[in-house]
Amino acid sequence: MKNVFYLFTLLILSGVIFMSCSNSKKQSATADASEDAVAVAVIGEEWLTLFNGTDFTGWRGYNRTDMPTAWTIEDGAIKINGSGMGEAGAKDGGDIIYDQKFKNFELTFEWKVSEGANSGVFYLGQEVAGKPIYESSPEYQILDNERHPDAKLGKDGNRQSASLYDLVPAVPQNAKPAGEWNTGSIMVYKGTVVHSQNGENVVEYHLWTDAWKEMVAHSKFKNWPDFLNAGGENQEGYIGLQDHGDDVWFRNIKLKVLD
Repeated sequence: MKNVFYLFTLLILSGVIFMSCSNSKKQSATADASEDAVAVAVIGEEWLTLFNGTDFTGWRGYNRTDMPTAWTIEDGAIKINGSGMGEAGAKDGGDIIYDQKFKNFELTFEWKVSEGANSGVFYLGQEVAGKPIYESSPEYQILDNERHPDAKLGKDGNRQSASLYDLVPAVPQNAKPAGEWNTGSIMVYKGTVVHSQNGENVVEYHLWTDAWKEMVAHSKFKNWPDFLNAGGENQEGYIGLQDHGDDVWFRNIKLKVLD
């Protein structure tokens, strides 16, 4: 009888231990899952993926509601299939924009050009009927510096890659050759703008200041009021990609709102 009692007690204790361990594992698993969910949520809140690598969700043609067919997706990248006819020369080409305005942000992306190619990334752009986006938007230049003639035009290299097109040269100039991927970023915060290329800050300037007004006044943009007042009344605008008639690729396009 005593042995039966001991056996019964042992079974009870074993069950308690098993349940305790099981609950501990469940609690631990729940905690781990919660931590993972929080981490994903934080990342999702910080960064907005502007291109998902598979379709044009969120994108459309400038001053139109659909996507120009000259733009396609190739190996997880947005590609403009160049017409060979210069800016917006494709039969159904033209610049494209992400259909949401942004004010203070950091935009990151990767880009690659074919030999002799030219393109650009616009920001704070406005949609003005009958006018191209470049009349209202600063441009991060995308270029094959080795072959495209723009690299030798302008002033002090201010038409080379990552420059504020035709206004501020990118220094140092560290672009990779045609056919290789480059990283780029544009930071806009309360008028301060920074371009980076392949891990280095290469341009800094300040919108809407006296220095900005003077710089624009001595440039080809001097008669474009929408450019001088980039971002419009609310100092916000569209992100855009340029069709300049050449094959160019963009991928890993992400944006973090800095407000």
